[in-house]
Amino acid sequence: MRVEKLLELIGCDFYTGVPDSQLRALCDCLMNRYGIDPKHHIIAANEGNCAALAAGYHLATGKIPVVYMQNSGEGNIINPAASLLNDRVYAIPVIFIIGWRGEPGLHDEPQHIYQGEVTLKLLEDMGIRSFVIGKDTADSEAEAAMSAFRPVLASGRDVAFVIRKGALEYPEKVIYRNSNAMSREDIIRHVTAVTGGDPVVSTTGKASRELFEIRAANGQGHQYDFLTVGSMGHSSSIALGIALNKPEQKIWCVDGDGAVLMHMGAMAVIGSNRPKNLVHIVINNSAHETVGGMPTVAGGTDLPGIALACGYPYAVHVDSFEALDRELKAAKERNALSLIEVSCSIGARPDLGRPTTTALENKQNFMDYLKTL
Repeated sequence: MRVEKLLELIGCDFYTGVPDSQLRALCDCLMNRYGIDPKHHIIAANEGNCAALAAGYHLATGKIPVVYMQNSGEGNIINPAASLLNDRVYAIPVIFIIGWRGEPGLHDEPQHIYQGEVTLKLLEDMGIRSFVIGKDTADSEAEAAMSAFRPVLASGRDVAFVIRKGALEYPEKVIYRNSNAMSREDIIRHVTAVTGGDPVVSTTGKASRELFEIRAANGQGHQYDFLTVGSMGHSSSIALGIALNKPEQKIWCVDGDGAVLMHMGAMAVIGSNRPKNLVHIVINNSAHETVGGMPTVAGGTDLPGIALACGYPYAVHVDSFEALDRELKAAKERNALSLIEVSCSIGARPDLGRPTTTALENKQNFMDYLKTL
């Protein structure tokens, strides 16, 4: 189905969301049509943020907003969907467009399998009526679904279009770039050169995939690393939990700007605990690159300043390998919580693979290694 036709059927003019690779056609269309525009299109920090922003739009205009997201974000909308949007509370109508990762019967990565199984059930449990769009869905079927949705929305209830893999088409693919010179893979390579045998917690997406391949290329084992393949935004909290319970061991967190934004409150918790053995590295390309490259707001956000305000005793920004190496070595020796933000380009090797160990194997190898420290 052409994404332009879906937008025509929906008939709304305000969209907010968190990008998803399964919704790449939608994301590219919105960027071509609106860019980032507070009147029409906002990429938010997390899906709950989107739902609340959509509620504000409805309160101000009386019109129906659209929230797009990957199905992994359903957990983030449960609270606002149940306690804000629900027709027994404020009855705020929202149209959700949800990319269906891990659909039963289709191969996908381990972090998507269970989420895929419960995607439609969670919507049903929240009282959100849904319609699934696949490659073979006719325009007339989607139109009939939207017609059935209109009285539901008029009663103050929410609805959802659930999008199967490859269901939406858009011919004008957008290429996302920035002016930063350093690649994420090279940045991680410099990080591993300094961390040695220290445990590393890496964030969701390509960063963990690159870390895995760097270890293999170096002839190292993978026991040093916890790869947070799902649960976007929570790597730093995982690293905090480890650091607090291994106070004599340096712990490193390799994070991304989109992940930091998604659950930025974690920085306040880290800063209030101030573990002396934790180094928080934020690789900032101002993009949701793993799912296509759509922009985040991190390009205009002072992350070191936020870290300092949250209680980190040391925080710095670097944009060269010379500065990065200097700060990494200093952080390894420093007996204080540190944050290093690194400017990064958008892009990855086209042949970048995925971890060849299972999530459970990764966990057990990592836990066994922690026991030796």
